[in-house]
Amino acid sequence: MAGHAKTPRVVAELVAEFAGTLILILFGVGVVAQVVAAGLGNHDSISWAWGLGVTLGVYTAARTSGAHINPAVTLALAVFKGFSWGKVLPYMLAQTLGAFVAALLVRWNYDEVLTMVDPGHTFKTQFVFSTLPGNGSLPIHLWGAFRDQVIGTAILVFLIFAVIDELNTAPRANLSPVVIGLIVVGIGMAWGADAGYAVNPARDFGPRLASFLTGYASAWRDQHGDLYFWVPIVAPLIGGVVGAGLYQAMIARFLPIAEPEIGRVPTENEGG
Repeated sequence: MAGHAKTPRVVAELVAEFAGTLILILFGVGVVAQVVAAGLGNHDSISWAWGLGVTLGVYTAARTSGAHINPAVTLALAVFKGFSWGKVLPYMLAQTLGAFVAALLVRWNYDEVLTMVDPGHTFKTQFVFSTLPGNGSLPIHLWGAFRDQVIGTAILVFLIFAVIDELNTAPRANLSPVVIGLIVVGIGMAWGADAGYAVNPARDFGPRLASFLTGYASAWRDQHGDLYFWVPIVAPLIGGVVGAGLYQAMIARFLPIAEPEIGRVPTENEGG
C-alpha cells in the first residue's frame, strides 16, 4: 500500500485513461473485425458492442480519472468544466496509446481471418480499424464525413454533459456509464452511415496507426485517395466543444441551483 501512496496522482489518472480506452477498443474494433472478417454479426451487433465497450471502459477508469476515454470529451471538459489544461494533452496521449495497444491485440488475434478475406490488406478490411467516408462504399467524400463527425460528436458530448450534470436528472445508483454506453449505441444506429461514427480522435488515430504498422499501407487515405486521417481527429474536437457549449447555453444555465422535488416545477427564483 505504501507504494501506491507514492504514485503521483496524474500517473494514476493517465494509466486509468489508457486502460479505459483500451477496454473500449478491445470491444469496438474487435466486433468490427468479427463482423467484417469472420461474417459473425451485423451493424446492430457493432453498435451494441461499441456501446458496451464504452460502458465497461467508463466503469474501469471513472473512479481514478473521470473516464473521459475520448479527447473530444477531455477538451470539452477543459473548456466548460474547469478540467486542468495541463492535463489535456497527457490525457489525449494516454487515450490514444490505449486505443493503439488494443488495436494491435485485435490485429494479432484476427490476423488469420483478416488475411483470408483480404490478403492484400486493402480498404476491404481497413475500416475494421479506422473509419472511412461512407464506410468505404457510400458516395460520401471528405467534407461530408467532416460534417457528420462534427454533428455526431456534438450530439455525444451534449448528452454526456446532460448525464453527468448533478443539477440535472443525473442517473443514480452508479448507472451513468450504462446510460453513456446507450448514447453510443444510439449514435451508432442513427449516425453511422456517413463516417462510421468515430466521434473520438483516439478511437480512430490509435487503431489507424496500428493498422498502418501492420500492413495497411493505405491507412492514412480514404477510398477516394484523399488524405483522410485528420478528419476523425479535428472534426470530433470541434463537435465536442460545440455540443458542450450548446448544453451549457440551452440547459445548464437554466437549471435550478438546488435539486427540486420530483413532480414539482421549480419556482423562478430557484433558477441558475
